[in-house]
Amino acid sequence: MSASLPGNRDLPASQYNLKSYWGRVRQSAEIADPRTLFVSSAGLERAKTLISSYKQGHVQSMTPELWRAKQIVDSTLHPDTGQPVFLPFRMSCFVISNLIVTAGMLTPGLKTTGTLLWQITNQSLNVAINSANANKSTPLPTSTLIKSYFLAVSASCSVALGLNSLVPRLKQVSPSTRTVLTRLVPFTAVASAGALNVFLMRGEEIRRGIDVFPSLNDEQKVKLAKDRMDNESIGKSKKAATLAVSETALSRVLNATPIMVLPPLILVRLQRTEWLKARPRMVLPVNLGLILTTSIFALPLALAAFPQRQVIQAKKLEKEISDRVGEDAMVEFNRGI
Repeated sequence: MSASLPGNRDLPASQYNLKSYWGRVRQSAEIADPRTLFVSSAGLERAKTLISSYKQGHVQSMTPELWRAKQIVDSTLHPDTGQPVFLPFRMSCFVISNLIVTAGMLTPGLKTTGTLLWQITNQSLNVAINSANANKSTPLPTSTLIKSYFLAVSASCSVALGLNSLVPRLKQVSPSTRTVLTRLVPFTAVASAGALNVFLMRGEEIRRGIDVFPSLNDEQKVKLAKDRMDNESIGKSKKAATLAVSETALSRVLNATPIMVLPPLILVRLQRTEWLKARPRMVLPVNLGLILTTSIFALPLALAAFPQRQVIQAKKLEKEISDRVGEDAMVEFNRGI
């Protein structure tokens, strides 16, 4: 993100009000905009140069071109490392990367082998996305990454296969209700394993803590910029890490809910219509269309549930943090995506 580029003058966090939910939704929609995927390496370098010029004081005010450059950088670079996130694992590619996988998991009448393969594929993608977008101030060892992956895969497959075997045995419910419950099995597996995946992949952050920084007002930021100083880390906080990982896990569940619930329920209704009964080959494209439409709207709504740059009172964190800046001081940290 733009914070990782050289220069002591901070850019405005957004052209929208990030203290409001809908302001964060609009900001998240920009970060998740798939059009940024088509920006070339030269285009990214131009955007970085333009932002660096502003941060170094060569450009005095924000312009539409600068906001566009910020959108490109924020959707491409990791805020901690300043390096591009691998394209398939960027939030701007999330809808596209998940489209086929989600459609596979929501395929009606999926057998045991298909269920296993799609759950493994989905958790593999989740691990990659969580790892690529995690807070990098506390690196994750490869051994922990592998262990987390296998635990998440085991959890999702166990939930999916367990519920698939349980639902047909529910004799007290009607066949139509069993059909609906069967279609919702992938959601239960994805939501539970997705949240677990975040905790497993980012458990090292909770164990070791993440960097916490003073939350500066505009006057303090200007002073730092004039003195050509950076906002230095106060220290690492395990409580901040727990909050960051918990909110990210919850946002994953919020994102999965409409995507994994609405399309299968709508498809059940559509499959009862004469039009789709007469055109069984249209089930797959209709399913893909439902998933794509829901995903486009659901992702910004889920990402905006919590601010990415979280601000909190120092007294709510470890004593050593509050001792350094004062109990009533506000501090901030990168939640990750």
